[in-house]
Amino acid sequence: MADIALHILVFLFLAAFLAGFIDSIAGGGGMITIPAMLIAGIPPLETLGTNKLQSLFGSGSATLAYARAGHVRLREQMPMAVVSAVGSAFGALLATVVPGDVLKAILPFLLVAIAVYFGLKPNIGDVDKHRRMSVFLFTATIVPLIGFYDGVFGPGTGSFFMLAFVTLAGFGVLKATAHTKLLNFGSNVGAFAVFLAYGVVLWKVGLVMGAGQFLGAQAGSRVAMKNGARIIKPLLVVTSIALAIRLMADPSHPLRVWLGW
Repeated sequence: MADIALHILVFLFLAAFLAGFIDSIAGGGGMITIPAMLIAGIPPLETLGTNKLQSLFGSGSATLAYARAGHVRLREQMPMAVVSAVGSAFGALLATVVPGDVLKAILPFLLVAIAVYFGLKPNIGDVDKHRRMSVFLFTATIVPLIGFYDGVFGPGTGSFFMLAFVTLAGFGVLKATAHTKLLNFGSNVGAFAVFLAYGVVLWKVGLVMGAGQFLGAQAGSRVAMKNGARIIKPLLVVTSIALAIRLMADPSHPLRVWLGW
């Protein structure tokens, strides 16, 4: 596409900063960056590819911030990140085979269910609970499944990782957030590699937005570590519901098309 004007790049930078801030705490940054790129006139396929590039900066920045504070041990958790990347790569490769309309149709209901769970469960805090699934089983099943979803479609991946860590791994909210960012970074790497191979990444846009994501994620992760579950839980609830509404507001959403809304 033609060279992008400076004011458009500034707009995308600001959108990425906001997305990085929110995503580092509760996920859902794609709810901001993808519409922003489409508004800027970037074609859908290039939007998906470029979104993975700029997301690397946000998830990577947040991961480093949480790791420096001791909330995630990178060396110990790297196998999970690699599995997430492999799952996401397969998801991106098989995106044309997987029934995307079905995913789009059910996603708003899944996000609302996640919001209800975190909103109404009073005992979810920053203290770890009983683990319901072994590390090996969690890594071999849940991680590649959510990574695969991120490669196929994407929105809500952070919320799904959060839910899995809290309910199955027994993590407290802050620890779950920190580990979610690492696995999200892995899934971003896997999908990005596929989109890069297909040549649908706009480097200038991706790097400008990546800078915004990096700074936003640094700010957001600091807020999350300072306030813990007190800020993460409500923002996760609000973000999940907002993403569900954003998806249903799209006239091309499969459910609206099927029902003739």
